[in-house]
Amino acid sequence: MPAIHPLGLLVTVVAFVVAICLLVTVHEFGHYWVARRLGFKVLRFSVGFGKALWTHVAGPDRTEYVIAAVPLGGYVKMLDEREGPVAPEDLARSFTRRPHWQRITVLLAGPAFNILFAVLLLTGMFMVSGITLVRPLLGNIEPDSVAGRAGLATEDEVTAINARPVSSQRDIVLDLLDAVSSRVPITLSVRGADGSARTATLNIPDAAERLRLTEPAALISGLGLRFYEPPVPAVLGMVEPNGPAARAGLQSGDQILSVNGEPVHDFRELQARVQSHPGEGILIRYRRGQTESGVRVPTLAETVNGKSVGRIHVSPPPTPLPESMLRHTSLSLPAAFVRANVEAWDMTTLQARLFWRMVIGQVSIKNLSGPLSIAQYAGDSAALGVSSFLSFLVIVSLALGFMNLLPIPILDGGQIVFQTIEWLKGSPLSERFQTISQQLGVALLVLLMGVALFNDLARQLG
Repeated sequence: MPAIHPLGLLVTVVAFVVAICLLVTVHEFGHYWVARRLGFKVLRFSVGFGKALWTHVAGPDRTEYVIAAVPLGGYVKMLDEREGPVAPEDLARSFTRRPHWQRITVLLAGPAFNILFAVLLLTGMFMVSGITLVRPLLGNIEPDSVAGRAGLATEDEVTAINARPVSSQRDIVLDLLDAVSSRVPITLSVRGADGSARTATLNIPDAAERLRLTEPAALISGLGLRFYEPPVPAVLGMVEPNGPAARAGLQSGDQILSVNGEPVHDFRELQARVQSHPGEGILIRYRRGQTESGVRVPTLAETVNGKSVGRIHVSPPPTPLPESMLRHTSLSLPAAFVRANVEAWDMTTLQARLFWRMVIGQVSIKNLSGPLSIAQYAGDSAALGVSSFLSFLVIVSLALGFMNLLPIPILDGGQIVFQTIEWLKGSPLSERFQTISQQLGVALLVLLMGVALFNDLARQLG
């Protein structure tokens, strides 16, 4: 397990708390705002659970506004006869006395505000920065791989996957994940370096292999694909403190000349030489300024996709993509809003398909992420800058909206199902049925969180 720098840990914690509190506030404000507009009496608006850290009472209804100690959720408490006596003058404003369509609207408002928040964030980002897409150009293809056997080659540009047009590397990843998990044949339309068009079929007949490819970070490398990367010099960018290279005396900016006497021409060659010697000592010659030196570096043996590889914990210097690889489009406000809605719809529907396939065993449950992984993603995105952090907020806000619409009794979606059944049958559901359903819902959520936490710990320890 890699050591965590104190400053990095602080950034991770702060980014996680800010993200969760913001998105929970948006969600609960949706319930609160719509409930107030429809005439429900709101007793409490709480961000977080547990002990109240701050409380403010305001408004004609004397609503309590609370910030609580545990920021992993929140709630809006409305007047409800099922939870205690209600004054006769307030009966008409009780949750159970309002029309069913109003109750369902209030329940839908929380997830809807999360989705709306994501759309507005995307709109602002598209207006300010436009859209920059990276051409779906392939790099070195492993010959003895699914992609290699399909006839894909270096400098092929993917134009469509199963007849769906592709315009960026991100499209390739998402569309391939969708196709692999759906167990359908996968046909890629490509344009070769000479401009000729052809098709390539990825042959993955084994269901177990398809399932393995849906594990985190397994898809592209598992298919033997690699995207185009600009030539990167064999110069050390970041040298991880206390890593093998740093302990041996290597520094950022050192130019690597050879490994075990074999010349190294670029960073990819350096990486390949190191990876081929897991758990061994390698002799590295390097140039620092005008001086050439040699040093023996013991490599670590780390497991990647089931294979042991050597690592010395260094990274390449930043190397921007050439302009020919980028496609930038500036958008007006209306165009940005339309594009944001399309993006939000595509991400949410893909999320729904992948979740259902996870339930039926076509997508690996290793994709479930708990608070540890979400916190890590929050910290990593915050460290990369405002744009990356906002993109993270978009993804999590859409996920929060979608998850709350699942028909699990303790979630908004489950309560919507209950209210719909009551509306259709013309009478309330029995307390026993509701109690048992709530208990099953809690058990299911605990199970899901248990699996997610296990995945978190496995990632941290792996």
